[in-house]
Amino acid sequence: MSENRRSIIKKAVSVLLVSAAVICAAVLVVRMKRGSDTVGRLSNASEADETAAVSAEVTTEVTETTTEAPTTTEPPDDITVRIDSMSLHEKVCQLFVVTPESLTDGENYSVAGEMTREALKHYPVGGIIYFAKNIDSAAAISQMISNTSAYASEQRSVPLFYAVDEEGGTVARCALKAGTTWFDPMYYYRYQGTETAFSNAETIASDISALGFNLDFAPVADTWSNPYNTVIGTRAYSDDFQQTADLVASAVEGFHSGGTFCSLKHFPGHGDTAGDSHYGSVYTDKSVTQLIQGEYLAFRSGIASGADMVMVGHITMNGVDGKPATLSRVMITDELRGRLGFDGVVITDSLSMRAMADIYSSGELSVRVLEAGGDMLLMPMDLKEAVRGVEAAVADGRLTEERINRSVRRILYLKSQKMDIKKS
Repeated sequence: MSENRRSIIKKAVSVLLVSAAVICAAVLVVRMKRGSDTVGRLSNASEADETAAVSAEVTTEVTETTTEAPTTTEPPDDITVRIDSMSLHEKVCQLFVVTPESLTDGENYSVAGEMTREALKHYPVGGIIYFAKNIDSAAAISQMISNTSAYASEQRSVPLFYAVDEEGGTVARCALKAGTTWFDPMYYYRYQGTETAFSNAETIASDISALGFNLDFAPVADTWSNPYNTVIGTRAYSDDFQQTADLVASAVEGFHSGGTFCSLKHFPGHGDTAGDSHYGSVYTDKSVTQLIQGEYLAFRSGIASGADMVMVGHITMNGVDGKPATLSRVMITDELRGRLGFDGVVITDSLSMRAMADIYSSGELSVRVLEAGGDMLLMPMDLKEAVRGVEAAVADGRLTEERINRSVRRILYLKSQKMDIKKS
């Protein structure tokens, strides 16, 4: 091969090698660029995914929060609706239980007519209590209660308690005047046990319920622990604290089975007191510790059995705070409500008794009971004065309307168990 030919071949090979190198370099550059773009795209996709995930978490949290706290309002219950519809005067009147003649200014002892209808328009009281003088016969008392109920209904008033003291024995208005079942004093049944206590109460409640009564101020939860005590005596179920507790608990269940509300009485215990509150001051020297060990046993058991009311006696508590229990915040709020856990209706014994009426006006006495924690005021000497006194205390700031509402709420709650308290 000539020299010239070899030279040409070398040049051609060199060109081919350079071209191949250039092509390889170009391919490498392209591949590197493509890889970079791919990494960028992957990175951007990852960031987008993270952003979407965070957004989804936030959305989920917002959704969950919205689900947990819906903006809805519970409708008010019937009792709240009724209280909100009542004037202060109507609320205050609801606190009182009076006799028929007290409502009509001394008229209509045993008949409910136009005077009763008119009186209820101005003083829509919470209840009426009937005594032997108000009961001419079974038919007459039934008609009297029926008329009164109709008057309250036509005026769209809250239904009333129709109450009587029907304990059996010496305190038996209906047995005496309306021919219901006669019982000996409960003390004489003490050894017949809890079944008899239940059946006696059930029969009493069934009898008076048939006449139109819905509340019996019984059973007596006092223990006749002092043989010289004459105001309670054989009205008590026993002279032993624990036996009284057992029998009273069964009696409460019997009254309910027979169809009436019932009230324990006379807190904190009237069976070892000196004197009779009907005629003057009554006192006890017992301390709270002694009451816990004795008198409280029957009240505690009666409350546990579902007693609807507790009647507080006008017993001056020399061993506690020196005040009548009716006016004692220690006895009503701290002891009865606090220690014994009673959140039902607390009602006074009659405010016409001389132990109270000789010392305070009807208005002042009513205000003091409410300040102590009581709910219902039984038989003030002067209903109109008592109502004015409570209303004035609210106006002056001595009592708040919310304080009145608390008692009215307890009263309406109890009534709603047997009555339609909605305003038709």
